[in-house]
Amino acid sequence: AAGFESSISFSSVPLQPVPRFSSGPLSSSLADRRFLSGPIERGFLSGPIDPRSASTSTGSSNLIGSSNRTTDSSDSSDSIPNRSNLHWAQGKAGEDRVHVVVSDEHAWLFVGIYDGFNGPDAPDYLLSNLYPAIHSELKGILWDDDSPNPNWPENHLAVLKALWKALKKTEEAYLGITDKMVMENPELALMGSCVLVMLMKGEDVYLMNVGDSRAVLAQRLDFYSRNSIEKENQGLEMMMITDGLHDLAALQLTIDHSTCVHEEVERIRDEHPDDACAIVNDRVKGSLNVTRAFGAGFLKQPKWNNALLEVFRIDYIGNKPYLSCTPSLYHHKISSKDRFLILSSDGLYQYFTNDEAVSRVELFITMCPEGDPAQHLVEEVLFRAAAKAGMEFHELLEIPQGDRRRYHDDVSIIVISLEGRIWRSCV
Repeated sequence: AAGFESSISFSSVPLQPVPRFSSGPLSSSLADRRFLSGPIERGFLSGPIDPRSASTSTGSSNLIGSSNRTTDSSDSSDSIPNRSNLHWAQGKAGEDRVHVVVSDEHAWLFVGIYDGFNGPDAPDYLLSNLYPAIHSELKGILWDDDSPNPNWPENHLAVLKALWKALKKTEEAYLGITDKMVMENPELALMGSCVLVMLMKGEDVYLMNVGDSRAVLAQRLDFYSRNSIEKENQGLEMMMITDGLHDLAALQLTIDHSTCVHEEVERIRDEHPDDACAIVNDRVKGSLNVTRAFGAGFLKQPKWNNALLEVFRIDYIGNKPYLSCTPSLYHHKISSKDRFLILSSDGLYQYFTNDEAVSRVELFITMCPEGDPAQHLVEEVLFRAAAKAGMEFHELLEIPQGDRRRYHDDVSIIVISLEGRIWRSCV
């Protein structure tokens, strides 16, 4: 990874070809759970949970950062009144951004994975602004000023709508800044990001995704429950793995938004009946293989496409957007059969299927209970990428990260054991 920052509740360990096994003790308290990360550089930085600090390490390539820190972020930070009760970590690998927040005050765990493309500004903006927006939208639903952790009645639809509303407001603010700066920096119209958000509170898991990052649940099934689980999860990808002792199901809880999904391709074609080239070479207007994304204004309004240099413009026909930021939303109630969650950007699935990823994590946790399965998956991606390129693991790591994109996409992985641990790794 190119960078890692956190509060003191989280730690970082270097990526190794042989996993380093160290983790904190199991605890019933979210705040006491250790967080292990596998960025290549050693050490970590500590700091307060301040959205304004999230963009400071992105370097000179960040165009929105300075404007962001002096406008929207300063306002959004005020929506989190008691930041001393937050434990957080954030990291970046290429154009991937990962954000983890554990709130003592609200007794929830937040995870955001932002898989950027065409530049860093969209995922950096999400890193700075989406969690504060979600925190604000959940007021009156999961918390209020008098009692931040009340016994609210179940209203899962309201929580999911709040996530959607926060994402919509965040994108509107981002595109507003793009609109003001696009003549000076037209490349902003190209930049976008996939979004995967998980909010876990008690036994409830709320998921929101735009693009092709995934949340995959590993669930133990016995003979009697298999049929009922299959009926409950119609429409969700579900694969069975047999390890000789029990069945393990890999349930994809999110829906991919890409040109690999027939329904998504047909939707875009139906929305653009006058454009025979709405999908070209399995890409939206020949540019992106994701069919929904945050930002990427050049595929949403003609004015942003027209602001680009001619070499980057598409043939925009009509005024309807080719790309949307409408998310898929899902609520899951954790049961005793749920083993762990894998949250990942799509770089993992260049080399793994859902069932392979679940099987690898299950075997690793069984064989190395004190190890780091997220780091293990990242290492396996690198081993496979190196083997495919005919080189050794260390040879691949010696290639600068930007050049390594020829061999593997940015990969960010969060593994959450539903028995009390969380791991994060990215490369």
